[in-house]
Amino acid sequence: MRDEAVAWAVRVDDPGFADWDGFTAWLEADARHAEAYDHAVLAAEAADAGLIVPASTPVIRPAPALRQPLPRRRALGWLGGAVAASLVAVAGVQVFQDRAQPYAVETAAGETRVIALADGSRVALNGGTRLTLDRADAREVTLERGEALFTVAHDDRDPFTVHAGNAEIVDLGTVFNVVREGGETRVGVAEGLVAYNPDAENVRLEPGETLVDAQGVIRLGRAATGDIGGWKAGRLVYEGAPLTQVAGDLARATGTRVAVAPAIAARQFTGVIALPEKRAGFVAELGPLLDVEVQPGEQGVTLSPRNRVAP
Repeated sequence: MRDEAVAWAVRVDDPGFADWDGFTAWLEADARHAEAYDHAVLAAEAADAGLIVPASTPVIRPAPALRQPLPRRRALGWLGGAVAASLVAVAGVQVFQDRAQPYAVETAAGETRVIALADGSRVALNGGTRLTLDRADAREVTLERGEALFTVAHDDRDPFTVHAGNAEIVDLGTVFNVVREGGETRVGVAEGLVAYNPDAENVRLEPGETLVDAQGVIRLGRAATGDIGGWKAGRLVYEGAPLTQVAGDLARATGTRVAVAPAIAARQFTGVIALPEKRAGFVAELGPLLDVEVQPGEQGVTLSPRNRVAP
């Protein structure tokens, strides 16, 4: 059992580890497995600090409902059965429990997913999105790329914070949408209130208000609250949006790579795009609506100027 626990500790520590179902099944197969796993990980922590203590020392853990036995630490490949057999010190146990436990959730282009956080909040991920979360703190989220709609369980004592690029978006009781694409961050508030970069610009956004931060240049706007996060209902709504933004949204939603020819990259589009259930090949049908030529290529499509026919 101890050797199995050590093996799982090594595997879970790998940043590419994905077999959470198998790990959970092993934990649930025997009530002693969770404690053995905790001992294996904590033994490595103690060894890093030059500590060796008896295996009989109990591990101090959160209540079962709050327990998250999935910490990652640096490589544990050196850890063998002899170390596991002499496990775990009382020193540093509580410190270990407070350590960050980051993990990532990622969607492929064209895929969506909704995750529930331990604090009662929910996050809907659009396609091509990557979030980094922390099992030790459900109130801190980093949007590395893509788009996410946050429905936050509000807590005045513990604000919910989204990091996107160099910016912080702090919940003040809210449903809000965030896009991180290239060097640009876009925020739209459907309900409640958020503070954008409270320690710097401190822009307060109310329902129906939007913000675009393009490499430090902030532009404010407005949108219907029902249109914010409309991608989740299969609806993309635009009011004077550049075609580059439309292309990025279509790529996330359909799984098709969409580029824009430089000559029309700044052209603005106003309208509504209703996404069908089956989205393969859908972008190719949007030429008339967007007033562009949709040119297929090896890696996707390119939106190009239309060839006008003289009367």
